[in-house]
Amino acid sequence: MVERARSRDRMVTVSTVYDCADPDSRAAGLTAATSALKSGRLVVMPTDTLYGLAADAFDSTAVAELLAAKRRGRDMPVPVLVGSWNTIDGLVFSVRPQARDLIRAFWPGGLSLVVQQAPSLAWDLGDTRGTVMLRMPLHPVALDLLRDVGPLAVSSANVSGQPPATTAAEAREQLGSLVSVYLDGGPAAHAVASTIVDLTADRPRILREGAVSAAEIAEVLGMSPDELTGTAAR
Repeated sequence: MVERARSRDRMVTVSTVYDCADPDSRAAGLTAATSALKSGRLVVMPTDTLYGLAADAFDSTAVAELLAAKRRGRDMPVPVLVGSWNTIDGLVFSVRPQARDLIRAFWPGGLSLVVQQAPSLAWDLGDTRGTVMLRMPLHPVALDLLRDVGPLAVSSANVSGQPPATTAAEAREQLGSLVSVYLDGGPAAHAVASTIVDLTADRPRILREGAVSAAEIAEVLGMSPDELTGTAAR
């Protein structure tokens, strides 16, 4: 379960898998993951949708290593996961009523929101053009970790172009020793990516339909699914 890992120049790490179904292993894993993230290393964590590859959102070097591990460029910036609704007030330039309606309806859960980020934020998630994609996952291990560490830059735990990981073992097959800690929370509940809604323009728009349906989002916003997906008759 333990192997030698490639790491930053400043330290040597090992890659360890923790079975979060066992209470003692879960506690040890959360402690190890918290330490790893605060030291600038990468962690694989379970979420309700897919397994995620995580780094401290405010550590630009760690985020760059996350992108390198996925073999992804800065043109595909990393989303951010949060552990509570209140966290977004410090991350977003202005929380629109539509955002609050969607958060109340679907957080924690499989909905990601693209919003204008607060201009004062000292992070580098890639070429975001002043926006950030936020989500609060519905998974107890993920929420415990987020509440311990704070906002995390999290992308799907796979190499770009390869299938997303729905188990810790699948993530480890692709990422191996590039990751310091693997938190094994069992198979992902949805095994499908989150739905992404863009709230940066005048009207909300679904960029990707996933765990939450367009019909569910439309009902909350008082719109038609076709309006949200851009397929309404003109």
